[in-house]
Amino acid sequence: MKNYEKKLLSCLRFVKKQTDFTPEIALILGSGLGNFAENIKVVKTIDYSDIKGFPISTVKGHKGRFVFGFVGDVPVVCMQGRIHYYEGYEMEDVVLPVRLMKLMGAKTLLLTNAAGGINPDFKAGDLMLITDHISNFVPSALRGENLELLGTRFPDMSNVYDLQLQNIIMETAKEQGIDLKKGVYLQASGPNFETPAEIKMFGLLGASAVGMSTSCEAMAAVHAGMRVAGVSLITNMAAGINSEPLSHEEVTETANKASEKFTKLLLHSLIKMK
Repeated sequence: MKNYEKKLLSCLRFVKKQTDFTPEIALILGSGLGNFAENIKVVKTIDYSDIKGFPISTVKGHKGRFVFGFVGDVPVVCMQGRIHYYEGYEMEDVVLPVRLMKLMGAKTLLLTNAAGGINPDFKAGDLMLITDHISNFVPSALRGENLELLGTRFPDMSNVYDLQLQNIIMETAKEQGIDLKKGVYLQASGPNFETPAEIKMFGLLGASAVGMSTSCEAMAAVHAGMRVAGVSLITNMAAGINSEPLSHEEVTETANKASEKFTKLLLHSLIKMK
């Protein structure tokens, strides 16, 4: 962990040399939301590839950079492209960006993702407020020696998704006329989509939607003392819920179609979170 801490602090020093911008809110953009950054009054961008030791996003459609700027008068740092466990990184590297944004000054983390719907009442294109998560199917983001720089060895995870932030998002959805579902998100390892039997099991465990990110990031953020909120875009119904075959192209297509209402929800919610 000492080497990991050195890498984390080295990344922070590089960022601080590039900009003295201090964000209040950190935002991770999931599939189809990369263009959200067009709504930010940009102060600075930094490509992940320019930061020595920083993991690089390899997923098509993920730009792989930090965007610093303002949404209204709220200073934000936005990740255009996240790091996934299925890309081959260790979990500590998957959550390194979250820890880095915390050290930049961010107090709140807003997570977004594309997910498969498990709840049969959902349909492709729905938005789901994450009320809780199941992360047992991937390694813990806190495994290994504790990073005392950020938090305690045994952090409480009773309320990962901040209730006040949830209320802000729900109120915003109502004001904007957006139908917002609520549910539990389950993180699987990926990159393969799940089998119908696995989806049936996840449903029995209480999951409403499944994806390949987010839970580990939320856990790292809570460990570091950040407030967390999350919204999933249901881009497809999970395997076995209906007879349609699954593909990344379908995920991207649905995400692009729903990006306008997703962006509207995030923009108006984020401004209230300051």
